[in-house]
Amino acid sequence: MANSVYIAVSLDGFIATKTGGLEWLMEFPNPEKSDFGYAGFMANIDAIVMGRKTFEKVLSFGAWPYEKPLFVLSNTLKEVSGDLSGKAEIINGDPREIINTLKLRGFKNLYLDGGITIQNFLAEDLVDELIISRIPYLLGDGTPLFGSLEESMLFDHVETEVFDNGIVKSHYTRKR
Repeated sequence: MANSVYIAVSLDGFIATKTGGLEWLMEFPNPEKSDFGYAGFMANIDAIVMGRKTFEKVLSFGAWPYEKPLFVLSNTLKEVSGDLSGKAEIINGDPREIINTLKLRGFKNLYLDGGITIQNFLAEDLVDELIISRIPYLLGDGTPLFGSLEESMLFDHVETEVFDNGIVKSHYTRKR
């Protein structure tokens, strides 16, 4: 099973403003008409594991953006709305339990999304791949991508791409 993160981060390491805003991401038009490799990444993913706050943010965008099954980590939500039946499902437990449950259901490659979710899976050493697009924007404060870890983790650098609009995307895999 491979657990991957594909995320944008500000120069100072934040994935959202302190109010959870993502508007700053829209400051960078996409002159290359590229999706920055997102479609290729998603083609190799079986399912998405997303935190509740990120899920609620995605719902605010309007149209449902995912074709893959989505599992929402939540201890407070009991069900998703009827129009998302078959598209999203509530799941809870610690990261290892979640991985084991999804593995038993046949999922092999997971996309982990949401700050707390990513931090929790990293804390359990359950992240195999990080694809981080650094946006040349300083937020000054907000939701950090990384939290504290009990032990250091080493990743191998796979590649880095620099786009015309200043975005730098780096790909890392966990060194075991």
